[in-house]
Amino acid sequence: MRHRKKGRKLSRTASHRQAMLSGMAQQLFLEDRIVTTLAKAKELRPYAEKLVTRAKKGDLHSRREALKKLKKKEVVDRLFQEVAPSFSDRNGGYTRIVKLGFRKSDAADIALIELVGRGMQDEES
Repeated sequence: MRHRKKGRKLSRTASHRQAMLSGMAQQLFLEDRIVTTLAKAKELRPYAEKLVTRAKKGDLHSRREALKKLKKKEVVDRLFQEVAPSFSDRNGGYTRIVKLGFRKSDAADIALIELVGRGMQDEES
């Protein structure tokens, strides 16, 4: 039974999974959207949304906690100065996952994860 075991393992060790999520979150905050597999996107969503919520506080402790997760100061600066203020009036739901189809090589579900209000779909409308 899987009681109280949240999250997907994604066929990786815990350290590899943590490093992968950190790297994906960095790219998401730098580029506002990334294309990845659906399972990885679903795992990245709560990870990234917790970082945005923490960044909205804007205090030193929050910045240091974000720096522990993201590792790069320029990404944390962008998160706190550009991304978080754009979500100041929003209580959660900072990301959107859009299914794109299947990868040709191994038929894996491919998805786009983007920051709401900063991605391509909001620019078109």
